[in-house]
Amino acid sequence: MFKRLFVEHPKSVDESYVEHFFVASRFGVTMIWGGLCALVHAVVPGWCITTGSDTIQRLNRIMVEQRRARGQAVAQMSTVDWVI
Repeated sequence: MFKRLFVEHPKSVDESYVEHFFVASRFGVTMIWGGLCALVHAVVPGWCITTGSDTIQRLNRIMVEQRRARGQAVAQMSTVDWVI
């Protein structure tokens, strides 16, 4: 149970528990900020016009780029021939 809850998912995205904690926390706080801005926009349409959608696009871009970069790094490491 412990392994499933705390180890498997971070490992599946090539992160330690601590790395995953900070990345997920940062994403969560950013999503809360974007959501609050969207609520402000709902009340006053002239404020925070694109903040919610900009936040979503930025987080998606970060997540896609990070996964792609990590995947390339792992692929590169697995193809390196070590000579001793």
